[in-house]
Amino acid sequence: MLAGHFTTALIAKQKFPKGTLLYFLVISQLQDFLWFLFHYLGLEPTNPSDAFDATLNNMMVDMIYSHDLLPLLVWLIISFILGKLLFKSTQIGLVSMALVLIHFVLDFFSGHIHHLFGAETMELGFGLYASNPYLAVAIEALFSIAAIWYFFREEAKKGMIRTTKNRISIIAVFAYGIVFMLLIATHSFRELFNLPVFDLGFNTNIPTLIFTYGAMLYCLNYFLPKFTLDKK
Repeated sequence: MLAGHFTTALIAKQKFPKGTLLYFLVISQLQDFLWFLFHYLGLEPTNPSDAFDATLNNMMVDMIYSHDLLPLLVWLIISFILGKLLFKSTQIGLVSMALVLIHFVLDFFSGHIHHLFGAETMELGFGLYASNPYLAVAIEALFSIAAIWYFFREEAKKGMIRTTKNRISIIAVFAYGIVFMLLIATHSFRELFNLPVFDLGFNTNIPTLIFTYGAMLYCLNYFLPKFTLDKK
């Protein structure tokens, strides 16, 4: 998932305001940010290398250290320590663990195949990105819609009034993530737009993904705090 993970951060911030939105956004995507790091360390090389050739069902990566189940136990402990130390709160530590665990669960239903620890061990997840990417995107879209609806409903109950423009801006960030995934489900941008083979230096796969994640993170952290309180 891409957009779906970010929605969990919104709800975490809503329920546990002592934590910061930026922190929850980052921790909700902890495994993916680790994936990017491990790619550059040569531990989780990701192909195809050119983003214009990449699709959901042809992306090849063994996320052994960032996403597999045994390393997940380490990331759960680290996330708890981060939340507790940064916010001096055991509760935020536990919420951090929950977000990391939910990331794994969501990937189980809509994402790449993960394993116990390595490609030769037990598979965990449906692996829909490879076998049925459109169903994977549909699951992510439905989850995101439900989470955003719940988030806005809970805000309204607390008297937090957003402008229509602000709501549309927030929804648009998630819609971008869903549409992006839908477009590259089975056809690459090179196929869709009949692009020639070229190298501009910035069309490599992981830097493009980092930019996408970073842009969504920035936009959500910018738009979410903008609301007015009902004075009634």
